[in-house]
Formats: sequence, C-alpha cells, structure tokens
Amino acid sequence: MRVVRLSASEVLERLDELAELMVDTVDSGASIGFLAPLGHTEAAAWWKGRAAAVAAGALATWAAQDGERVVGTVGLAFPDKPNSRHRAELVKLMVHRDARGRGLGRALLTTAEEAAAAADVILLHLDTETDSPAERLYTSAGWTRAGVIPDYAADPAGVLRPTTLYFKRLGATAPTR
Repeated sequence: MRVVRLSASEVLERLDELAELMVDTVDSGASIGFLAPLGHTEAAAWWKGRAAAVAAGALATWAAQDGERVVGTVGLAFPDKPNSRHRAELVKLMVHRDARGRGLGRALLTTAEEAAAAADVILLHLDTETDSPAERLYTSAGWTRAGVIPDYAADPAGVLRPTTLYFKRLGATAPTR
C-alpha cells in the first residue's frame, strides 16, 4: 500500500475509484455525511465538486492505493479566514472494507497529520459518530475528545446519532503569517 497526494486533475481522473470507495464506506455503515443507499453517480458528483477546492488549495486529499486501486482516502480542509489559518479539519477518512484491519486508517491519519504540521498547521479538529470504530483510532492516535453533540447527524440508515468532536495539537504556537 502507498499513500499519495492527489492533484485536482487526479481527483477528476480517479472519480470512479473514489466514488466506489465512498459507496462502499456508506454501505458498510460509516457515517460520512451520506445516506444509504448511496449511488455511484451521486458519489462521483460529490468528488467532482471537490476538485476545485483541491485546485484552490482549500482542500488537500490523499489516496491510499493497493496496486493501482484506491482503497482509502483522507483530507484536510483549510479555513479561508485570516484568524483560522493555523488550523485544519480532518475530513473523509475512509478505508474500503476489503482493506480494513491492516493499519491503513492509521497510515492515512499519520499522513494528514504530518502534512498539516509541514504546512504550519498547529491544530486539527474532526467530528465522528459517537461509539464508532473511528473513535478508537483517533483516541489511540492521541486525539483529545472535546465533547459530544446529541442527534448531530443521521447515520447511513437515517437514524439521528450523537457526534463526538476531537482535536489534536501539532505544535505549541501559532505561525507568523
């Protein structure tokens, strides 16, 4: 497995693979903002919409590949406000069912954390479904639980579920930009 950063053109070139990963992730019950059943066309359209953000530098996206097949992704969303350029949101950490249990989620998380630190980001945050397997990953990777919001988002079956907010400090002081 290898993890590569995707350019905007690579996101567009790999729409089908990225859509297939997203469909599998939702079908397996992960709460990533979509309801089941998620169609391939809808997933591809979502990814297509991200290409402009990648081109603009507002989103960085990495894909984990098993050979040439995309089996995982993670992203960093960068705020556009001057007072928040020291932070980023970790988004769309997904691992295909066939690739789970091999440390790929941890590798993607580490890649995003290292890239954030290299970009002078000192604070990361994310939200995830409370009591999901993802919580174990974030806790074991040193993320701090900030709190729980009840009934925050519907899971893929449409049931309202609580969401847990996490953060991770990557440095001690804000950059001077």
